[in-house]
Amino acid sequence: MEGRGESAHGAKTRAATVGVCSNSGLIALKLAAGLITGSVGIISDAIHSLMDLIASVIALASVRKADVPADAGHRYGHEKLEDLAAGAQALLLLVGAAFIAVEAIRRLVDGGTVQKVGVGMIVAGAAAAINLIVSAYLRRAGRLTGSAALDANGADLRTDAFVSIGVLVSLTLVHLTGREWIDPVVGLIVAAAISTTGVRILNDATRRLADEALPPDELAALQEVVDGFISPEVVGVHDLRARHVGSNHQVDLHMQFADGTTLRRAHHLSHQLQDAIAARLPGTTVLIHLEPEDRVRPDRFSDEHPAPTSA
Repeated sequence: MEGRGESAHGAKTRAATVGVCSNSGLIALKLAAGLITGSVGIISDAIHSLMDLIASVIALASVRKADVPADAGHRYGHEKLEDLAAGAQALLLLVGAAFIAVEAIRRLVDGGTVQKVGVGMIVAGAAAAINLIVSAYLRRAGRLTGSAALDANGADLRTDAFVSIGVLVSLTLVHLTGREWIDPVVGLIVAAAISTTGVRILNDATRRLADEALPPDELAALQEVVDGFISPEVVGVHDLRARHVGSNHQVDLHMQFADGTTLRRAHHLSHQLQDAIAARLPGTTVLIHLEPEDRVRPDRFSDEHPAPTSA
């Protein structure tokens, strides 16, 4: 388990570093193109990339801190920082979207001219290609390591790539038709796209921070492992709970043992169940409360997730 943790930590740190470096270069490129062309679309894209850079820095800091072992002040670890970082990234996206929308509306009202369209088209096309590649890398790293922060960062960059594609299309239309109003309208579309991504990421992060239950497929896998331990010695399991904490899981349950089962034997069986759950859902911490069969309380979660019954 320790080797896996070190490997995941290295993968998360590398991916977050790539995101920071990629965004840094693209911001400089887009800002230069925005100043040269005066395009609201490119300036909006640059602002979005700036938000992405801040998000990448947050992701890098969070994945490093989240993997720090538990200590006296944080006895459950620091893993929730990843979910908190994802929420912060979402808020940054929403702030950036609002700024872009205001600038686009101002340009529509006051008017403006796009210059040197060819430069903007080249920059927008290059930015889209780079962001699509980096986004795919970050989202894959997020899925493999279970990092919400990396997955959110990858989603940011994917949205940024579509923004750049939209800017490229708008500049092409401005070049072909001479209609300057297309540029700020695309800025508004960009703002709407960014807002949609921000709301989705914020919703996901909020659910995880509120300790929402695991997805149905993971709950079913967990229940299947638990059901497999029902035997003449293990007469029941109840109060089964499971949640995401950063890129890992936490599971706790009550395990009932038949009369006459020694504490040593019950302890051994509970550790077997812990190992089986961790094997089925890697990165899972399991806490089991041992109970005799005649000290059973009603299952608090039976309506939602029925506990297994004795065989």
